[in-house]
Amino acid sequence: MISDVKRGAVLPPVVIGVVVDQEILEKIPDFKPDDVIRMMSDTLVDSISIIDGMQRTTALLDAMDQDHTVSEKVVRVECWIAESTDSLIYRMLVLNTGQVPWNLSRQLQVVYAPLIKEMKKRIRFERVLNREKAERRTKSGEYAPDDLVQLYIAFALKKTDVDTQETLADEFSRLDMTDALAEDQYNHYFYPVLQMMLDLDRAFSRLDDEMPAETEETGVKKAIKKGRSIFDSQPARIGFVVATAIAILGRMGMERKADESQKRLTEIIRQVSNFIARLDEMDVNQRWSPFFGQGDKLSSGLNED
Repeated sequence: MISDVKRGAVLPPVVIGVVVDQEILEKIPDFKPDDVIRMMSDTLVDSISIIDGMQRTTALLDAMDQDHTVSEKVVRVECWIAESTDSLIYRMLVLNTGQVPWNLSRQLQVVYAPLIKEMKKRIRFERVLNREKAERRTKSGEYAPDDLVQLYIAFALKKTDVDTQETLADEFSRLDMTDALAEDQYNHYFYPVLQMMLDLDRAFSRLDDEMPAETEETGVKKAIKKGRSIFDSQPARIGFVVATAIAILGRMGMERKADESQKRLTEIIRQVSNFIARLDEMDVNQRWSPFFGQGDKLSSGLNED
């Protein structure tokens, strides 16, 4: 392909996508092609995602390195301008339908940055880790970007055994995720669920306080070590997200209506808030009491809610 590009071959268009706010989106119909190109290459250049044509883009860049005259050639580009990351991923899914084999995880890496950027806007993270700097989770509320993407996918599929490298290449999984995006389930349900998980993570981290001596004798310290350890595990996070998704939206083939799902989301948020409030009221001994037979106060609260 590099040789063909250098000889002047005409390639299919590279499809790029970008997320903009409502104000910019309303102006797009009045823009001329040059205005769009200027906007994409200037103010929005850092937000651009390639949603189709990664191989072509790599070949073009390599060809330019080998022959500077390639940069003078005209390249065909299609622009998908969306109001939310959900819409951008939906377009990516639709655009790639029918391509086999097709690896959704690799495609998601392309819209990775805007997806995480949107999560940061909606969720009160303590910190989103930087994999390039080998950052590791040291306290509650800290998550790696790829783990957050996996939670995003697991929510739509309502499956705990999500393999982002293989499972999502499956046609049915792709359709399930497309349906979730089309119905705007992420905006209404996923982000509140993720926020609940983060709030619980912070609440459990209060068990990081000094462990009572009687608890250490039971061997609990070896199993848990810290309250933060509960959500250190990605399977635990996926389990929470998927269980909550099923509780709110229903199982595959038995989906609930929107009003019923909203009621369930509201009720779960209330229960989690009450549970966290009870933990906040407890001292160190009371928080650890369920582990050595004195958990009446906490367990009774859970039964009520």
